[in-house]
Amino acid sequence: MTKFTDLGLNEAILRAVADMGFETPSEIQAKAIPILLESDTDMVSLAQTGTGKTAAFGFPLIQKIDANSKTTQGLILSPTRELCMQITNELKNYSKFIPSLNIVAIYGGASINDQARDIKRGAQIIVATPGRMKDMISRRMIDISKIEYCVLDEADEMLNMGFYEDITEILSHSPKEKSTWLFSATMPKEVSNIAKKFMKTPVEITVGTRNTGTKNVSHEYYLVNARDRYQALRRLADAHPDIFSVVFCRTKRDTQKVAENLIEDGYNAAALHGDLSQSQRDMVMKSFRNRQIQMLVATDVAARGIDVDDITHVINYQLPDEIEIYTHRSGRTGRAGKNGVSITIVSKSEVRKIRSIEKIIQQKFVAKEIPNGMEICKIQLFHLANNIKNTEINKDLVAYLPSINEVLGGLTKEDLINKVFSVEFSRFYDHYKKTKDLNVIEAGNDRSERESANEDTVRYFINIGSKDGFDWMSLKDFLRDLINLGKDDVYRVDVKDSFSFFNTDSSHQELVLNIFEDFKLEGRHVNVEISKDGGGGSGGGKNRGNRRRRDDDGGGRRERSGSERSDRGERSERPQRSDRGGSRFEKKDHKSRDFKPRENSKFSGGSNRRSSGGKDNKPTGTGGRRRRM
Repeated sequence: MTKFTDLGLNEAILRAVADMGFETPSEIQAKAIPILLESDTDMVSLAQTGTGKTAAFGFPLIQKIDANSKTTQGLILSPTRELCMQITNELKNYSKFIPSLNIVAIYGGASINDQARDIKRGAQIIVATPGRMKDMISRRMIDISKIEYCVLDEADEMLNMGFYEDITEILSHSPKEKSTWLFSATMPKEVSNIAKKFMKTPVEITVGTRNTGTKNVSHEYYLVNARDRYQALRRLADAHPDIFSVVFCRTKRDTQKVAENLIEDGYNAAALHGDLSQSQRDMVMKSFRNRQIQMLVATDVAARGIDVDDITHVINYQLPDEIEIYTHRSGRTGRAGKNGVSITIVSKSEVRKIRSIEKIIQQKFVAKEIPNGMEICKIQLFHLANNIKNTEINKDLVAYLPSINEVLGGLTKEDLINKVFSVEFSRFYDHYKKTKDLNVIEAGNDRSERESANEDTVRYFINIGSKDGFDWMSLKDFLRDLINLGKDDVYRVDVKDSFSFFNTDSSHQELVLNIFEDFKLEGRHVNVEISKDGGGGSGGGKNRGNRRRRDDDGGGRRERSGSERSDRGERSERPQRSDRGGSRFEKKDHKSRDFKPRENSKFSGGSNRRSSGGKDNKPTGTGGRRRRM
């Protein structure tokens, strides 16, 4: 087994290594350190987050730097403030027996003048975020014309965040003959391109397989309706009482909202995103490292600096837009040889994305079910029992025991146990005793397979299509906003020339049909009917063959009987229609709802049942705290 003493490190660094308790190098360290120490070469190193990349470039960089010269010789670029500060602190620990070596962190959110003064005092190594570095170079506060080594850490994430131009600008101020070391968890085309542009015949080191996930992390997914996502998160947290996790959301607004909801529901949670000041971010991270926070809700960008030991779970509250980002997320757990779990909460339309991620990380996801209320109560009950059993007795209570015995003297052992557990346990039982099953049955790997299994879904015909300016996406958005349904509640949208089809769950059938009674789009009547084929189960609400609609003559309503289906009742996938017009779109003599789109939006808006944002409507979903009922 390789030891640090076998890698060629000098005595000062070996003392620091021993002082920090390191014994054997990780695979990336064992491969990279000897090469970087032996020669001045460019390097591309691919390894997962948590494998020790900082030491892999940090040890050789510190050893190669001339600590007696105050000239800036090394530059490390990292994507976020947190990661910049983390790298700086680690390098200071590695070099603590080299007192003349000065390492300075440069990042936004702190005084640029203070950072400039630190540089002027002499900084042999600068660790910086691209934005602040570019700014200080343009102000001539930093001179990197003599650097000998440049490290691009988390290169894939920097490029994903749009720093390509900044990196190019920064490197244009550095000498061409420097050594460039690129460290990345994945190797997308953008990283490959930057390696070709700025590096000369680099040595490539790969730990594991390119873009794959670490073997120490197991991957699970839970299929729920989109509207039940938060309740699913709560149940997963309650089903793992000792959870210490990072919960990932796509946007800052969702991050803040989820964190606030968790706090309001009694969880030790906090949000980490770009709208926090540096002092707020530092405070949150300090609390998380001290385990005062059990669930840290974060955006992908803010989480790049999270390097906390013993994270048990990563929870993908929402899947990332880029599949490669999933690799970074799951790398927050299962670090330093320990095992971890990456949990993903998905809706029906996202299952296909799970399959795509499986191909990238070359690992299978295990489909699991959200536990029901009574299962969670059982888990919490035994967790409480074990906590009581393992709690050390506080000797200061001895003086109060006679009085306590006097109060509890009339209780039997069973009564006492029941009462103690009821005090702590009632909160969970009261919440979960009447809760519904959140799981969605997955008959296959995609929606079409589930529907072919006769799932409870309804298919509709609507007399607007591509001639009206719709494609499948814009029609889906139009229907979703108009009917006030969730993102995944309108699906299988199929747009033809003058008509289209779409599906909803049968529970929405009555709402859909009611919305489109007497509905107009830019003065033209829009008609929705149930299609004969592809509807799935029988559905709820009104009977499919007997639905009310307006009479074309404009006088009152009539009931449609099942005998009219071939003409106007249930529609097949190919209705006998050759035109868009006819009496269907004639203007009625009586007053009907007329859909008028908002300014600058052709298809937005709604009927008098729901408006999508007129001047009298107040915006919803501000991301604030929920009102307790």
